[in-house]
Amino acid sequence: MNFGLILQIFLISFVYVTLSTIRLMLTMKGYRVLAPLLSMIEIVIYVTGLSIVMSSLDNPLNLAAYAIGYGIGIALGIKIEDWLALGYTMMTVMTSDRQSTMPQKLRDAGYGVTISHAEGRDGERMVLNVLATRKNERDLLNKVLGIDEKAFVYSSDPKYIHGGFWSKRIRK
Repeated sequence: MNFGLILQIFLISFVYVTLSTIRLMLTMKGYRVLAPLLSMIEIVIYVTGLSIVMSSLDNPLNLAAYAIGYGIGIALGIKIEDWLALGYTMMTVMTSDRQSTMPQKLRDAGYGVTISHAEGRDGERMVLNVLATRKNERDLLNKVLGIDEKAFVYSSDPKYIHGGFWSKRIRK
């Protein structure tokens, strides 16, 4: 049994899938230069690893090492993307307290807040749309829930941003 080969197969699969996961996330965020460059490195590693595995199928541990590296690579790729926290998040907050001080508190914390009013099943609601960097998403959520723990909150990833509070801030 060649443990060096098993380790090599694991590492190749691990690195390939980590890069693949990051490249996919970069593609989804619109990084039109970095994602293709990363894909070129990714495919060289993939072909090399696949070649080694395909020529060594006589040992099931080689295939197992490739599969384990694959799974751990995905987990690490997701962790790296969380750490990088690329892009922005649009958080929509709905509160039944129409006199809430939440908009001003969020503005004081540096967030841009757009307010609208809506009708929910149980009456009128104040709706806040708040744009934040993904790095600040957890902080924003904690601030919102600290003000109104019963607020309905959801977030989404905007692909394009133009105009308004953030565009001015981004240009600086």
